[in-house]
Amino acid sequence: MSNKTVKIYLRLAIAAGFLSAVADRFGFWPEKVSVWHTMDAFLTYTQTLNPWCPAALIPALGWIATVAELLLGIALLIGYKLKWTAIASGALLLMFALSMSYTVGLKPVFDYAVFAASAAAFALARLE
Repeated sequence: MSNKTVKIYLRLAIAAGFLSAVADRFGFWPEKVSVWHTMDAFLTYTQTLNPWCPAALIPALGWIATVAELLLGIALLIGYKLKWTAIASGALLLMFALSMSYTVGLKPVFDYAVFAASAAAFALARLE
């Protein structure tokens, strides 16, 4: 497989993960396969992952994460400033992985391949 093909595959795979998660928060996935299905449910999960954060700041934190995932997903799809987009994606995913590891344990992090997605994003940055 050529580097160009690998780069496209990584871009699309990481973008799909971000955009699918955002779509889930707004009910675009059928309820039977949805993780959150509503932004309120996602904000509850955000509080779980950030127990140190005051409850009043959780909506802002959840929306910041959602906007970041949306913008990074779109940027990956179109290839915008790919090296920096990939680094930002890897960092965001690493923050999610570390937060999940601390609050809900390693198994969900491995089941959802969050460390693998973070590593893939950093690898994409190196391919640039």
